[in-house]
Amino acid sequence: MTGILYVFLALVGAFLVLIFGMRLVLVLRIRKSKGKPAPQLSGKPGRVVRKRPAALFYFYSPSCGACRTMTPVVKQMSKSLDTVFPVDISRDMETARKFGVMATPTTVLVKKGLVDEILIGPQSEGTLRGLLQA
Repeated sequence: MTGILYVFLALVGAFLVLIFGMRLVLVLRIRKSKGKPAPQLSGKPGRVVRKRPAALFYFYSPSCGACRTMTPVVKQMSKSLDTVFPVDISRDMETARKFGVMATPTTVLVKKGLVDEILIGPQSEGTLRGLLQA
């Protein structure tokens, strides 16, 4: 019986190391990306990044549970604000790759052509609007 307990504890420990290791990779990648120039984009997003003081990119996946609750809010914001861009990573993998998105939902704030803030996980509408106003 104790052998099974040791195996179980070893598996739980390995799982926790894996989870915290993945989180550490994400945090280090975020720190590395902040302050760097935003990737070159074409079309409306590229024009907004070059001409407006701030632009918000929201990367989501239709299969992501947290994204399904947040996406309608962001899409509604994008209708009223021309500086908000929801990006479905299954349809636009190139833009997600350019920004280095590794998890969904990810929100990237670009200010004056530089990556200013990267948030991973669901965010409230108030938080997103606050990012654009700050």
